Amino acid sequence: MKRSELIRRILNEICDDYENVDQIILPHVEKNGGKLGFAVERSEIVRALAELVADGLASAYLLSGTEPCSIELQGMPPLDVVEENFETYFYITRKGMDFHLSDDTWWPFDEEGELRPNWDIGDFPPFG
Repeated sequence: MKRSELIRRILNEICDDYENVDQIILPHVEKNGGKLGFAVERSEIVRALAELVADGLASAYLLSGTEPCSIELQGMPPLDVVEENFETYFYITRKGMDFHLSDDTWWPFDEEGELRPNWDIGDFPPFG
């Protein structure tokens, strides 16, 4: 599996709730990347989310505490810098969930978050 594909699997982070890039997605992907021996850039996360949105596997939303509480955005919003008010969130689509659940053999971690013993880190090119 290529580095970009593993990072693209951030579907795991957005499959049970709306998540913001800087609050949840980036820290979780950075932590998992660290366990595999590589650093993840924010720009890689934004690029992966843009691909997921373009492929119909995820959607972007503006969330607020007033009605309407969530507004689905058309396409990928610009996220060049960290948001001040954390309004932009991502959530998996039905198509994305079907894809996510179709095969979990790619996921390198067990239920405790430890590297699976049968997952060969040598098969993963850190800069591929």
